[in-house]
Amino acid sequence: MLKRFYLPDCPVETALMMMGDRWKALIVRDLLTGTKRFGQLRKGLPGISQKVLTDHLRIMEEYGLVNRKVYAEVPPRVEYSLTELGKSLKPIHDAMRQWGERYQGKMNGD
Repeated sequence: MLKRFYLPDCPVETALMMMGDRWKALIVRDLLTGTKRFGQLRKGLPGISQKVLTDHLRIMEEYGLVNRKVYAEVPPRVEYSLTELGKSLKPIHDAMRQWGERYQGKMNGD
């Protein structure tokens, strides 16, 4: 088990640490559909800077949520995908999407 970083005692806090901010949740959303290159991820996340995306991908790789594969090409090609642990976030992501759809419906008078 990965233990290179502090894990809170509270399991909810641990889950929030793994996926609790906007960018991590959206990176998971995009990677749930399959492997992506850095540019593809950035294009799907309007408003994210290159530095923030790089930092989040590195953190998520350290957490064991994301695989990073570098191909020995010129220029180098790097692809990102979810690990099995990262894929296990799908039910959480789906619940957040469903809740968001219901909330949007209520706010739009549906």
